[in-house]
Amino acid sequence: MTELTDPAVRVSGAREIAPDLLVIPNDHVDLVPNIGVVGGTEAVLVVDTGIGTANAAQVLAFAREVAKGRRLYLTTTHFHPEHAFGAQVFAGEATYLVNRGQAEDLATRGPGYLAMFRGLGETIARRLDGVHVPAPDEVHDGSRDLDLGGRIVRLRPTGRGHTAGDQVVEVPDAGVLFTGDLAETGQFAIFPWFPPHDTDVSGVGWLAVLDRLVAAAPRVVVPGHGDIGGLPVLTDVRDYLRELRDETWRRRDSAMDSDQLVAEVRAVLVERHPEWAGREWIEPGIGCLCAEHGVTA
Repeated sequence: MTELTDPAVRVSGAREIAPDLLVIPNDHVDLVPNIGVVGGTEAVLVVDTGIGTANAAQVLAFAREVAKGRRLYLTTTHFHPEHAFGAQVFAGEATYLVNRGQAEDLATRGPGYLAMFRGLGETIARRLDGVHVPAPDEVHDGSRDLDLGGRIVRLRPTGRGHTAGDQVVEVPDAGVLFTGDLAETGQFAIFPWFPPHDTDVSGVGWLAVLDRLVAAAPRVVVPGHGDIGGLPVLTDVRDYLRELRDETWRRRDSAMDSDQLVAEVRAVLVERHPEWAGREWIEPGIGCLCAEHGVTA
């Protein structure tokens, strides 16, 4: 196994993308998410934590500095370790809010993902030393409009896509959308398709979610990983998922041998997107869409 780069969050790189709205960028480091810090007159919301307690402690310290005495909230876009497995650091200092689907993912999938990520190498295992699966303080059904004082932030579950419990975070007055891993830039879409242990990802559902997000036309899109951008962040992922679906289903209809199907689809997509990272996620995406062959959203 090739040792992964240390997934260290660098709060020194934080930049303001709208008034009182900062992003700590992932700087294209594996297993580091883009992290949001969104302020109103009364409170500040942190979006995602980074992996492990040391990263989360840096994020919390940065958020305290930004808040200057304002109340703190934390939310996460989905349950995967680099997004949520630092939340325990915020206990007693911030109210941790998640949607119902994500809370269920944390409880049912969280322990398995913690064990799996600890197996990714010594660097990741060290980051996860002393980490336990977080438990939210508050769980909401449907959308939750969080009033930060003069700024409403909408926590909106999307339905099944990258996970069963995905949640986007909208800042309507700034036109900003945090997508979590429903969108990435510069890489193939991440399909956590690990049968029989986890088959919650849905390529068909993910496409339907992206169609809805595109229709809302946010001004600024903060992806789970990669560069911040505009609407093309969403349309590029949507278009890729359509390619993946169409190329997979066309060959599935021909009853092609599975190995040949994977090889052909992979070759086509790499040829179309030669500069993208994460080629290892193409095959799980094919597997997912083969399982969903003929399904409509």
